[in-house]
Amino acid sequence: MKATIRIKRFNPEVDRRPYWAEYEVPVDPFDRVLDALHYIKANLDGSLALRRSCAHGICGSDAMLINGRNRLACKVLIKDLGPRITVEPLRGLRVIKDLVVDMEPFFEKYRQVMPWLITDEPPPPQERRQTPEERARYEDTTKCILCAVCTTACPIFWGTGEFLGPAALVAAHRFIFDSRDQAAQQRLQILADRSGVFKCRTVFNCTEACPQGIEITKAIQELKQAIILSRT
Repeated sequence: MKATIRIKRFNPEVDRRPYWAEYEVPVDPFDRVLDALHYIKANLDGSLALRRSCAHGICGSDAMLINGRNRLACKVLIKDLGPRITVEPLRGLRVIKDLVVDMEPFFEKYRQVMPWLITDEPPPPQERRQTPEERARYEDTTKCILCAVCTTACPIFWGTGEFLGPAALVAAHRFIFDSRDQAAQQRLQILADRSGVFKCRTVFNCTEACPQGIEITKAIQELKQAIILSRT
């Protein structure tokens, strides 16, 4: 079968504004969108720019807007989209070229929540142990691959650019509820700021978009509760 792949192209070095380009691509229904993009770049237009790495849904580098929804191109099958497919760069981040966006603003907000283990206790002889129940408390939020799909699906993130965004909040949740960490209060103070967790309007875009199936909205609600309880 053939599929029509419609791609929003933009090279700021030569284009005044974005434009749509269409490509007819021979595909198998079980091909992925990433396979079709590879075909275009290898056989039809080598100037097409896209980002990818593992191509197996682990690294998250091929996140893009596919048929109006944030997805990973390596996880979406052609058969689930039909013969006409639109592909655009992620919203809310500056386009470097075509489907490649500047991820630095996303990672800058990620770093603000201090996404690493913080403790004053000296390292034990073997390992920092915790019970299965303590580990289960934050199991879901350890699955984040930092693809930015959730954050760039959030209308609050598009609005002012101040909001930390769902991915940064997921990273904060992962350490705030880790029994080995000692900086929970410090992180909660960051999340209680005007750019933090209370900017979330619970529209569930992030949860619906997450390719890892993380219950992001639930995690955000738990962070809100933790901030409120810390004040009592």
